[in-house]
Amino acid sequence: MPAQLQLPSPTTTSAPANLAFAPPALARSADTSVNRDSALERRARLTARLAKLAAAGHLAPLGRQIGSLGGCARPIRMTGHRTRLDTATGRILDHLDTRHLPAGELLLRCGNRRATRCPACSNVYRYDTYQLIAAGLRGGKTVPTSVSIHPRVFATLTAPGFGPVHNQPGASSCACGARHSDDDPLLGTPLNPGRYDYTGAVLWNAHAPALWARFTTHLRREIANAAGLTQRALRHHATLSYAKVAEYQKRGQIHFHTVIRIDGPTGPTSTPPAWATTELLDHAIRTAAKRTRVRHQHPSRAEDAEQTVLSESTVFRFGRQIDVRAIRSTDFTDGAPVTDRHVAAYIAKYATKGAETTTGTLDRRLRFLAELAQHDLTEHARRMIRTAWHLGTQPQHAHLRLRQWAHMLGFRGHFSTRTRHYSTTLTQLRTERTTWRTRQDHAQERAGEGQPVTDRHSDRTDRADLPAGHIAPNAGHRSGRRAESGRRVGTDTTLVISHWQYAGTHLLPELAHLADLLTAARKSRPEQPTRSRKARPSGDRAGHSTDPLTAPVHSEVTA
Repeated sequence: MPAQLQLPSPTTTSAPANLAFAPPALARSADTSVNRDSALERRARLTARLAKLAAAGHLAPLGRQIGSLGGCARPIRMTGHRTRLDTATGRILDHLDTRHLPAGELLLRCGNRRATRCPACSNVYRYDTYQLIAAGLRGGKTVPTSVSIHPRVFATLTAPGFGPVHNQPGASSCACGARHSDDDPLLGTPLNPGRYDYTGAVLWNAHAPALWARFTTHLRREIANAAGLTQRALRHHATLSYAKVAEYQKRGQIHFHTVIRIDGPTGPTSTPPAWATTELLDHAIRTAAKRTRVRHQHPSRAEDAEQTVLSESTVFRFGRQIDVRAIRSTDFTDGAPVTDRHVAAYIAKYATKGAETTTGTLDRRLRFLAELAQHDLTEHARRMIRTAWHLGTQPQHAHLRLRQWAHMLGFRGHFSTRTRHYSTTLTQLRTERTTWRTRQDHAQERAGEGQPVTDRHSDRTDRADLPAGHIAPNAGHRSGRRAESGRRVGTDTTLVISHWQYAGTHLLPELAHLADLLTAARKSRPEQPTRSRKARPSGDRAGHSTDPLTAPVHSEVTA
């Protein structure tokens, strides 16, 4: 039974009696010295506790348990137990109790997609999104490779202008007369904040999801019209598949980047009709984007609620900048600058970014508007958040829940969506990863047979199926049940009985100190020489290009 980890007791440091009468500079120097001494004492105390764990033989299992988190910044701690039974024989196949784990708790990755919240988990999310998008462009992951010859384009839909902003208009100077660098904080901010339409900007973000849904409806109508078919008859000839991601511009408005593909009547496994061409898809997208409208009604208060009339309406539409480019192949040629790899990497890059990355706003919800004083935000972001917060108090905007989404500048839709037939799902990708890890663990179990059942996993938490019954291996997400339950998983003869409870977020002080030591030791190791390989096109280590695809993507719209 491993030693239970205890929280360190707070250290109190007594200050000299005459410190309050010292000059301000001396007081600050003394405070800095006290804080430094307190940090050193705390570190020494945690190191001493780790030494005790090492003497008891628990340090190595703890290191493996923390290492299995993959550098997660906000791991989730769970307590409970899980038992797997063979229903045919009644034999216990496996039993896990967190009391027998090195830390006394089961540590799970937070799985947050935001890079500002957890860089490690967001990296995994980004690579999964890359595989999802790439599978719909070149096949793989249950998608046939024949999709690479289907008509497909990469389209960008922008927001309209709500006032002139500082931008980079190509070779010319900004409207303010200066030339802004890429890291200039003025980029995206209004030239005249007093005349900028903050209300319209926030309300457009709030209606952007409805605008996208209306666009997809118009797009199917335009494709059917171009093919000489009715919208109902279109489903018997072709299927529209797409995947899109929402990106924030520097001015705080939403961009939509989307991959749109035409398949046959049964999806990617069928051949599209002869009339389905890239030119037809290009024309249909541009026409549908120009015709898409969403009307926001403002009901006026009347003396009789039953006689309420609509006195005012606001129409929202996409901006004039609509970019549509054909996706050719993975080869770099003069006629096909947009490739499968470029598109997949470009969309995956924005899967882990939100408004906080480009606009400088918050990555979490506000409970009170006064919390803005605690954060270092740009004045433009503050005004956008305040506008959303105050609009949320008005009855005509209550259904938009603007206070709940004020930190997202009013946008309350899914950042990434796709049609059912586009490609695989994130759930399937996670299930494949779980299956692979389970096979690795089974191989280690066979090598370590003879170990007691209750202690078989006492020194490892890298098993993806440890909390089976709490996390459904076939679903890839948490079941939401935290009470004792039985569930059949794997085969028809396996029953899982589990009970899990949430214990907290973040590592305990001892484990956090150990994680820091492991990270420092990993960084201090000399890099191993790698074998030379053929040069690949510019991109990151996984071949994911981070170069911009189109010029209009980064340009800012002015009124």
